[in-house]
Amino acid sequence: MNIILIGVAASLGAGLMTGVGALPVLFGREVGRRARDTLLGFAAGVMIAASFFSLLLPGIENATERYGSEFTASLIAGAGLALGAGAVAALNAWVPHEHFVSGREGVLSESLGRIWLFVLAITIHNFPEGLAVGVGFGGGNVANGTALAVGIGLQNAPEGLAVALALRGQGYPARYAFFVALATGLVEPVGGLLGVLAVTASEWLLPWGLSFAAGAMLYVISHEIIPETHRHGHQNRATTGLIGGLILMMVLDVTLG
Repeated sequence: MNIILIGVAASLGAGLMTGVGALPVLFGREVGRRARDTLLGFAAGVMIAASFFSLLLPGIENATERYGSEFTASLIAGAGLALGAGAVAALNAWVPHEHFVSGREGVLSESLGRIWLFVLAITIHNFPEGLAVGVGFGGGNVANGTALAVGIGLQNAPEGLAVALALRGQGYPARYAFFVALATGLVEPVGGLLGVLAVTASEWLLPWGLSFAAGAMLYVISHEIIPETHRHGHQNRATTGLIGGLILMMVLDVTLG
């Protein structure tokens, strides 16, 4: 029970960092497009490193110990990764939501109010991060889970700022923009709870859960974050931010995990 509480609390702490990142909008601070793209690139780098160093590699190691075959372990990791990416792709295709730039997607999106579209988009894009933290703790490796929570918390801050600034740019009040950005993180404890419960219920699910969470995060990075950072011609800064985030998360994982 303790590991479940720790996993949920850690995913909640990571999720609340979106509100920390959004704080500047309450003080009227403007952040330039180049800085935003750099910060989003940093977030993508953290998520990529977390996907491999904190999720896929531990999943392969765990599966190798269980099945005695590195080849079998790699197949399990590949299948779990594909399932995770496919699950988020299905949500992206069928759940009505709205991207800040590319507009509305999903079935019946034109019939829903704008606020619900944002809420659903938040669910799609942030749930995998909470799931990753929960799975990280559910395996019993507190150090690995801590590294994941810290890294995802760090990348949540620029994401929260980006969401708040996008809402402000569309004319929403500062407080509204802040609280919507904060709400993006409140989805993560739900994913954290499900992740930690799944892998603690059956240890055989651990390698599948780790690779599933990695696939879900990698889909979000490729489908949403990186295209957004390259949209305005700041790809060099965004790539620099990505490398910086990747290095930082690698150091955190090696040091803490």
